[in-house]
Amino acid sequence: MIFVGTDIIEVKRLRETLEKNGSRFVGKIFTPEEIAYCSGKAEQAMHYAGRFAAKEAVKKSLLSYDSKKLIPLKNICINRRDDGAPIVKIQNSDHTVQISISHTRDYATAVAVLEIK
Repeated sequence: MIFVGTDIIEVKRLRETLEKNGSRFVGKIFTPEEIAYCSGKAEQAMHYAGRFAAKEAVKKSLLSYDSKKLIPLKNICINRRDDGAPIVKIQNSDHTVQISISHTRDYATAVAVLEIK
């Protein structure tokens, strides 16, 4: 069975949150690996927004499978393979979730697919 989650966020909204709550917000939502990746980018808000949308999409796919499975966003890590493709690591979980992230200057979106055999 396949479970899908999707999310979209305005980059402007995330940029405003970063300006207002900065490191408190980042530390609550993102892993050290994600922070290192996004903070090294010229358009940090765009990359944080992409990862935020990805985390939300992953969470929605997991909730579609098991509505009682509440996972904090910080337990979902969006990394990159050597070729640049995004990969999902979920703390204390053996689920495999495929993710696709896309962003423009204004919006970031992500689709997550969880396959349960």
